[in-house]
Amino acid sequence: QVQLVESGGGLVQAGGSLRLSCAASGRTFSSYTMGWFRQAPGKEREFVARISWIGGSTYYADSAKGRFTISRDNAKNTVYLQMNSLKPEDTAGYYCGAGWPRTHYWGQGTQVTVSS
Repeated sequence: QVQLVESGGGLVQAGGSLRLSCAASGRTFSSYTMGWFRQAPGKEREFVARISWIGGSTYYADSAKGRFTISRDNAKNTVYLQMNSLKPEDTAGYYCGAGWPRTHYWGQGTQVTVSS
């Protein structure tokens, strides 16, 4: 069992930056590939980035490449999403998930709003 709690969302102007954190509890956190997803109003949840549990291999959606960086600290049971050069279209609820390709656990989400 893994519990996930996201934080770090907020309101930022276009071009600004935010760092999201996802704190996990549960002994098996380090064995999961961790991902960030987002969901805008009226749209389906979409993949943003993921990081493997060993080796730290990363993969990004095209919309995130070059602007977002996912990282993890297994000692702190935390995964991060550094978001730079934010755009209004990045506005969404951001969720972390444990497991790939099937997400076994979800956090409650943190809202990111980017103003133009």
